[in-house]
Amino acid sequence: MNISTTTNDPWRCAADMQVYFVHDSLQTRLPEAVLSKIEKVRQAGDFPGRQEGTLSFYPESEQGCAASRVLVIGLGKGDLNGEAFRGAGGRIAQNVKKIKAAKIVVALPEELECPAQEMNQYIVEGLVLGNYQFSKYKTVEEDDEPHNLISELIIATTVQGGIVAMKRGLVSAESVCLARDMANEPGNHWTAEDFAGYARKLAAEFDMPCKILGKSELRQLKMGGLLGVNQGTIAPPRLIMLEYRTGRQVPTLMLVGKGLTFDSGGISLKPSAGMQDMKYDMCGGAAVLAVMAALGRERPDNVDVVAVVPATDNMPGPGALKPGDIIRQYSGKTVEIISTDAEGRLILADALSYGIKRFKPEMVIDLATLTGAVIVGLGHHMTGLMSNDDDLAQRLCRAGEQSAEPVWRLPLGKEYSKQLKSLTADLKNVGDKGAGTITAGAFLQEFISDTKWAHLDIAGTAWNFTEKSYVPPKGPSGVGVRLLLELIREWQA
Repeated sequence: MNISTTTNDPWRCAADMQVYFVHDSLQTRLPEAVLSKIEKVRQAGDFPGRQEGTLSFYPESEQGCAASRVLVIGLGKGDLNGEAFRGAGGRIAQNVKKIKAAKIVVALPEELECPAQEMNQYIVEGLVLGNYQFSKYKTVEEDDEPHNLISELIIATTVQGGIVAMKRGLVSAESVCLARDMANEPGNHWTAEDFAGYARKLAAEFDMPCKILGKSELRQLKMGGLLGVNQGTIAPPRLIMLEYRTGRQVPTLMLVGKGLTFDSGGISLKPSAGMQDMKYDMCGGAAVLAVMAALGRERPDNVDVVAVVPATDNMPGPGALKPGDIIRQYSGKTVEIISTDAEGRLILADALSYGIKRFKPEMVIDLATLTGAVIVGLGHHMTGLMSNDDDLAQRLCRAGEQSAEPVWRLPLGKEYSKQLKSLTADLKNVGDKGAGTITAGAFLQEFISDTKWAHLDIAGTAWNFTEKSYVPPKGPSGVGVRLLLELIREWQA
């Protein structure tokens, strides 16, 4: 999507659609024709400017409008924040999808008590996210209705520096769309090697150091978690490492994303109903690589970032792990397998301990669709957060609030770690029935030594996320990308 700004009168800007906003009461800076139309509709009781409300009409030729359509978006009443404008951007995209409007002009409502640069950023963010669709595998017939997407966006504003904010929103949104694309790929078209290939592509495009470990190297390193989960499949595993370096003396943040490209549950087979969604079990890895793509474009200088993605699928082949088996992780700790469907923590444990030893980061964040239990506790509205560091946890909470990807901190402690004690090994890979999300986090905590660490369980938000105008009602949300980008952008020592 091409984006630009203009200081010209938006009413005179040629476009397929012009967009205006109404907040609480009529805005004096709206064109007379728009004010008149709103008043007529309000008299009929149909459009009070409420949030989620929209009004569209075709201006008369004598009104002097340079666009063929006009859309008015209601912003509701009270204080406005970034999420209100993301939602407005998403509703613009929803309306555009119904008609042929490739070029749109958005008149920024500068009289509102909200920073214009924030409005620029979040309108673009919501619009691009709402504009998303995945049709790669659709066969298009000649008589099919085309999918109408926005190709050119012009924001009419008199505020200086608006283009910088717009580009910030564009990078955020396009990075989320990259993560959605990866997650939407079916398991037979997105394997561990495809993950590795995408990392190599980013490395070449943005001059990032990249290292991919294959099966023989993983054996030499004795990564029993990643190799164990991979035993039941024919597709070889990969451990993907991609580095963003500033060249300055700054802290290193390591991001670890679960790259389980399809999860059948292994021998502990999942129910068949809904199993097709298990291609989304790699949303953590997708989010981490999408963040690296964003860093390559923005080139921040406040922190070095290392991405680590352990990638495989989990299948019930003849060599698959069995309940009761014991494996040895890279760290040397042994794990008794109680459920082969608790595989994500096994591959993350190897990635965490190896990454910490190799890169010596000051802080580590892992992102994973780890437990169904987090959906029981938090539904599809918040990501579960566990951490051994209050400062890192607070930063993530603030970033979650700002990015509208909220997190909720859950406890850790020896009471939960006790549930993982095994009679025959150092650990079990699942605890008792209670606190399944927390015991999964407690398992990972066994492999991070004293490093500052946070675990984000996105099983409830990676898909079926809270319904929003800029989040697909079905399919992956791309959650985690904007959260981590916000954390990195605002990071201060």
